[in-house]
Amino acid sequence: MKAFIGFIIKEFKQIYRDKRTLVVLFGMPIIQMLLFGFAIRNEVENAKVMVLDASHDRVTRELVNKIDASNYFTVAGEIQSYDEIEQLFQEGDIDEVLLFDSDFARKLHRGEQPAIHVVTDASNPNLAQLIQQYSSSIIVDYQQRFADNGRPDRGGIATNVNMLFNPQLESVNLFVPGLIAVILMLISALMTSISITREKEMGNMEILLVSPLRPGQIIIGKVLPYMVLGFVNVLTVLALAKWVFQVPFRGSYLLFLVESLLFIFTALALGVFISTRANDQQTAMMVSLAGLLLPTVLLSGFIFPITSMPWPLQLISNIIPARWFLVIVRSIMLKGSGLLLIWKETLILAVMTLVFIVLSVKSFKVRLE
Repeated sequence: MKAFIGFIIKEFKQIYRDKRTLVVLFGMPIIQMLLFGFAIRNEVENAKVMVLDASHDRVTRELVNKIDASNYFTVAGEIQSYDEIEQLFQEGDIDEVLLFDSDFARKLHRGEQPAIHVVTDASNPNLAQLIQQYSSSIIVDYQQRFADNGRPDRGGIATNVNMLFNPQLESVNLFVPGLIAVILMLISALMTSISITREKEMGNMEILLVSPLRPGQIIIGKVLPYMVLGFVNVLTVLALAKWVFQVPFRGSYLLFLVESLLFIFTALALGVFISTRANDQQTAMMVSLAGLLLPTVLLSGFIFPITSMPWPLQLISNIIPARWFLVIVRSIMLKGSGLLLIWKETLILAVMTLVFIVLSVKSFKVRLE
């Protein structure tokens, strides 16, 4: 019994001497709790709304002001034509468009039923449904002003809902494109970082460095198989999405494959950077899983809308490559967007790739010295 107690005490001491283990035991639960607590939000805040008002009367102005005054919406401005709506959604800056019938107030006071057309971007069906429900609730609340003893004495307001890009509100159209980013990030970044640190841990890196191969050739040799594997996975997931899950593909296949290849380069460069900073596989795996998997799932917009998160998490999401790739994938697949509409996200991924490569080269040289 005494030997058993001594063994337990020895194990406790060994754990508390290892700083990395202490970080995992005490730091990771706190980080996970904060991420899950703040990132998992079912409500919507500050959804951006555009208005197409063919009436411009007192009632429509009051309704727009009431919607803008709520915590759920921010009225971003007005448009002049219905033809502008699809491009607004393709650009990704607007969540909803409200269209008011002409002579809105006059029809309402005559006992007719003027309509408000609520148009939402259903490429994210969960978000679209919430926005539509919030809008309808505000409209119904306003309509109570025209009721007498609980019974409407006029025709009331008709609310017509139109879901663009995903009218059936299929959840698979949200998750399958997002899975492409998650799979590529895990395979490319995680496996690359482990592959290179394994050579360090086993002492093979010194042998490779004294060989005729240059450091750049060693890294390319280690990275190239995962690049090919990542590209094959893109083709596989795309085939499954189209023929098994029936996810629509409205854009250019060539553009999609080029953007996927760019994201693979970004993830590989990130994996190489992690491997240059980590000394062993355990550290590389811990950093990759904790620093890539959770943020990719929670903070990229894969499941939960970024606009509903606290502003510190929104800022952090900007440095997560998967956030920008998700916008690209959903825009190409569901909206049929071209390069002119996703150039900003493409440029951000390209800059991130360049930054990771530069940091990796500098860290690799420092280790060699």
